[in-house]
Amino acid sequence: MVSLVEPISKLENHPVVDNAIDELASKGYAIVPNFINPENADYLYRYALGLKDSDWQQAGVGRADNYTTNTQVRRDRIRWLQAQDAVERAYLDTMATLQQQLNRQLFMGLFDYESHLAHYPPGAFYRKHLDAFKGRSNRILTTVVYLNPDWQVHDGGELVMYDDQHQVLQTVLPKAGTLVLFLSDTFVHEVREGHRDRYSITGWFRHNTSINGVIDPTR
Repeated sequence: MVSLVEPISKLENHPVVDNAIDELASKGYAIVPNFINPENADYLYRYALGLKDSDWQQAGVGRADNYTTNTQVRRDRIRWLQAQDAVERAYLDTMATLQQQLNRQLFMGLFDYESHLAHYPPGAFYRKHLDAFKGRSNRILTTVVYLNPDWQVHDGGELVMYDDQHQVLQTVLPKAGTLVLFLSDTFVHEVREGHRDRYSITGWFRHNTSINGVIDPTR
């Protein structure tokens, strides 16, 4: 089967990937337009549209025993990606190749990757938060890839990243194919309210803090 997402291995030594890794090393984050090509972004978008309602769950906050849903904090719905699904595996394979490149060039020691589709209906948001707290999570590097075609400024739904002085650092319009990478325990961020259905794939590269073969913390 031909991969539905263009493998990153085809982009080795390509300026798009090399520049992203350089930016990540110098700033702790990178924004990469056209990380996946428009055809594959559209395929993943249509795949998400075709999922049944029962394929999604209400997103929550916290992990494992501390996991709760709170619609005052976030109102998106999610679907965890599984390697058993061919479409989802193609995306996971792409990110596995990116993981290898990050480890080779930045010596980050990334061990595995977890990821989910995210659907933000009109009016949905995710308030300011960190994806990880120093010393309390094995999530190291956050990834977000956007899927919606023809997203416009008036559609809202921007990702807003803040610096350590709580000033706006970056505002990212969720354009199809764009990848955002940032250190999970460093950048407070939020998803602003959108005015149309918004689809993306969020994931985390993680360190290995497993005990007796059980990766901790579980999602």
